[in-house]
Amino acid sequence: MRAGVRLGVDVGTVRVGVASCDPAGMIATPVETLRRGRGDVEALVRMVDERGAVEVVVGLPTTLAGRQGTAAQAAQAYAEELAARVAVPVRLVDERLSTVAAARDLRASGIGSRKGRSVIDQAAAVIILQGALDAERQSGTAPGRVVARAAQTPPRTDETRTPGPRKRHTND
Repeated sequence: MRAGVRLGVDVGTVRVGVASCDPAGMIATPVETLRRGRGDVEALVRMVDERGAVEVVVGLPTTLAGRQGTAAQAAQAYAEELAARVAVPVRLVDERLSTVAAARDLRASGIGSRKGRSVIDQAAAVIILQGALDAERQSGTAPGRVVARAAQTPPRTDETRTPGPRKRHTND
């Protein structure tokens, strides 16, 4: 088992659940639910840095038939965006029914669906990360597949801007 803190991420259309594990990679615990949209990826990048994470595990919601639908495509795109911004590997792992299992577990513990909405994504992230940790412990190999980092182009600044055509002034 590789040592180091990992973050688990459950990507939804409205929210992003985040979980983390201890440095020994034994137990996943909930961290936060982020609102999907402006600033969510930046918040994850900060969490990776603040926690000294060695890896990010993103759930890939594959269908029961093993196909990838629109939710899986969205998770893949999110993982690719994250991978382009962090210096650690980002892995996609199969997360079939993690949200369903999280909702079931919350109901069983007496948390209703209305109150549970705020924590269900965190609970799903815990299930995703704990599953990845357990799979690695059993197999001895890292779970899922690493997301390839896209080549980043640096933001343009005044120093790197290509000059445009110059206007010629004539005094006729």
